[in-house]
Amino acid sequence: MYIKINRKKYKIVELTKFWDRFKGLKFNLEKLDHIIKFPHKKFVSTDFICQKIDIILTDKDEKILYIYDEFETEKYIFPKRKVYNVYFFPVGLSKHFEIGDTLNIEEDKKKK
Repeated sequence: MYIKINRKKYKIVELTKFWDRFKGLKFNLEKLDHIIKFPHKKFVSTDFICQKIDIILTDKDEKILYIYDEFETEKYIFPKRKVYNVYFFPVGLSKHFEIGDTLNIEEDKKKK
């Protein structure tokens, strides 16, 4: 899966397993260069994330409900109504979206 922003593709890594979701970006010192998706999540905790990130909260139809630019570490976003997916974007990418937009997620085309 990926999202195109300004003719550049950003890979989406979907975290569905317990350990992957628990770890997330904790203690990751490398700069984020892809998008991380947490499905079925309504809140965010940025404990032990060693970098600023942009956070986008969407509903089931990928309609953007909330945008948080340059969200710092050791902060929380408490559960919100109608939120279904949480996305972590590299800093600066969320400026291309507005509340009410829909994320156009495209599937990778596998060559056979």
